[in-house]
Amino acid sequence: MKTDIQIAQEATMLPIQEIAAKINLSQDDLEMYGKYKAKLSDECMERLSQEKDGKLVLVTAINPTPAGEGKTTTSVGLGQALGKLNKNAILALREPSLGPCFGIKGGAAGGGYAQVVPMEDLNLHFTGDFHAITSANNLLAAILDNHIQQGNELGIDPRQVVWKRCLDMNDRVLRNVVVGLGNKMDGMVREDHFVITVASEIMAILCLADDMADLKKRLGRIIVAYSFEGKPVTADDLQATGAMAALLKDALKPNLIQTLEHTPALVHGGPFANIAHGCNSVRATKMALKLADIVVTEAGFGADLGAEKFFDIKCRKASLKPDAVVLVATIRALKYNGGVPKAELTTENLDALKKGIVNLEKHIENLQKYNVPVVVTLNSFVTDTDAETEFVRAFCQERGCEFALSEVWEKGGEGGIELANAVLNVLENKESHFAPIYPDDMALTHKIETIAKEIYGAKGVTYSPAAKKELDRITALGMGDFPVCMAKTQYSLSDDATKLGRPEDFEVNVREVYVSAGAGFVVAVTGSIMTMPGLPKQPAAYGIDVDDNGVITGLF
Repeated sequence: MKTDIQIAQEATMLPIQEIAAKINLSQDDLEMYGKYKAKLSDECMERLSQEKDGKLVLVTAINPTPAGEGKTTTSVGLGQALGKLNKNAILALREPSLGPCFGIKGGAAGGGYAQVVPMEDLNLHFTGDFHAITSANNLLAAILDNHIQQGNELGIDPRQVVWKRCLDMNDRVLRNVVVGLGNKMDGMVREDHFVITVASEIMAILCLADDMADLKKRLGRIIVAYSFEGKPVTADDLQATGAMAALLKDALKPNLIQTLEHTPALVHGGPFANIAHGCNSVRATKMALKLADIVVTEAGFGADLGAEKFFDIKCRKASLKPDAVVLVATIRALKYNGGVPKAELTTENLDALKKGIVNLEKHIENLQKYNVPVVVTLNSFVTDTDAETEFVRAFCQERGCEFALSEVWEKGGEGGIELANAVLNVLENKESHFAPIYPDDMALTHKIETIAKEIYGAKGVTYSPAAKKELDRITALGMGDFPVCMAKTQYSLSDDATKLGRPEDFEVNVREVYVSAGAGFVVAVTGSIMTMPGLPKQPAAYGIDVDDNGVITGLF
């Protein structure tokens, strides 16, 4: 079997103008980035604003395992399958981060014959959006430290600087650093920190902003530090907002590319779902809804993270109402949750499947709490047996879910026809009565506990003294009505990555809390989750190369 990058490199792409024409966009709507990539202009969005919205379908998954689930692959394959059924469909996906591309996870362009292309461009520098976000983030950090150096008129307490620098690469040694070493002119010596770019508040702001005016308001509200008197200091206070917005002017515009089968795809923004809100940009999603009858979007990692934040943060903030949810699972992952080692997942094991399917069961229950119809799809592998597949099918149907097999990795859109028909059946015959799982006016501690108990299945929540103190301060500052963005391991419903399946009788520990005032949510950091990942012992970077003709190899 060919590798993903070989399949992508052998594909025949259409000029992006032809892809745009499929969704009634003209040359004037495009800002070209070569032959196969373009940004959509601000004028394009204004022109489309009066168009009727299409249907919104979210693709999510069970908790990820080393066996892989294929959520983005399923999203792309579903979009291609809808095209084969002559439906006017478009994808709205996230951009990949460089960190995982060179780390352990790989890229985020899909896989097999269900990919978005150009695959190498998307997984590497793409249109420069992440570089713009990184630059804006670090400009704010530089202005902050310069203000302290140049007399500190705002009375910033260097011990209460909360703004972190960022880099779009897994680099564990930058988690905790000391800056300002050297002589007096090199700045004040203080402890500082880095986060990965996809965890930056500016990434979240870009993905939640409606337009440039909204972007600037959000950037201006960013809290970078507190004064000696305990008052918040913002980007507006530092006069940094305009310069940051200038750096983000083009990054704010959604990107248009295509799938292997020429389905249009808006790929824009890319916050991680384990440490950020995990969804593509509101602008791209809203534009997609104006351009097509059906929009397929996805949210990162399992439904306990990405889908919860899609519903409780993105949909709440952007007034979006999803019409259906596709929940991706694999036989292999379910058996892994049932205690089978990775090396033995290809052998039929109904006992392990019955034990591990409780993870899928919990995710089904969680999604149904949002009153959105659920379609479960099994991402098919050749090692799956008929007995295993039929067990999962019956299990899902007993719980009121549509069920479909997906073979999109191997067969592209043709392998997603069963899934596409199941989704169409739901869209045509079932109503969504979406509502977030908690109200705005609920106390922050109660929001955290609602997510922990209702979504994770925890018996309760514990807080570090620092987290409790910060929750009190955020509430006193008038931001207690913000939604909560939980930072948690993706590998378990709990905050302990080793607890597989459906853990019970556990507590979630909130060790740190901070407010993203510009994004408009409160982040609660649980367990041992890091906002700056590290590289594994054998990084994917070891296998990536480029030949004398400029052909890249080793990306996956």
